[in-house]
Amino acid sequence: MTSTQELTYSDVSEHSSKKDLYVVVHDKVYNASSFVDEHPGGEEVLLDVGGQDATEAFEDVGHSDEAREILQGLLVGNLKRAPGDPAPRTSQPTNPTSSSNQSGGAAGLGIGVYAIIVLGGVLAFGAYKYLQANSEKA
Repeated sequence: MTSTQELTYSDVSEHSSKKDLYVVVHDKVYNASSFVDEHPGGEEVLLDVGGQDATEAFEDVGHSDEAREILQGLLVGNLKRAPGDPAPRTSQPTNPTSSSNQSGGAAGLGIGVYAIIVLGGVLAFGAYKYLQANSEKA
């Protein structure tokens, strides 16, 4: 099969068993049959999205570049959408710049919380020493 093959949702939905498993990710059709037993997340996650659009599930997990390369090796063709087909998933592919921005945002929040805790500890220690010094004078 070539990568220029076009399959409809109806075609893809016929391939939903463990031995014959197609998934759609970003309107590209992949034959995941040979990868079911090797999938690090277990076969259940692939079988749950077999024969349908798995874009959202694929992107929500945050797959590595290696996983994306493996996916390219499983490419069968493109999805040909027809009226009445489910709407495409809205998740966008994760690229290194967006994932680092998301990580940076989360790391920024973590550093901010850490800074507040440290600052609170320093202020509490200063208040303790101040009160201790005042109680010795009295």
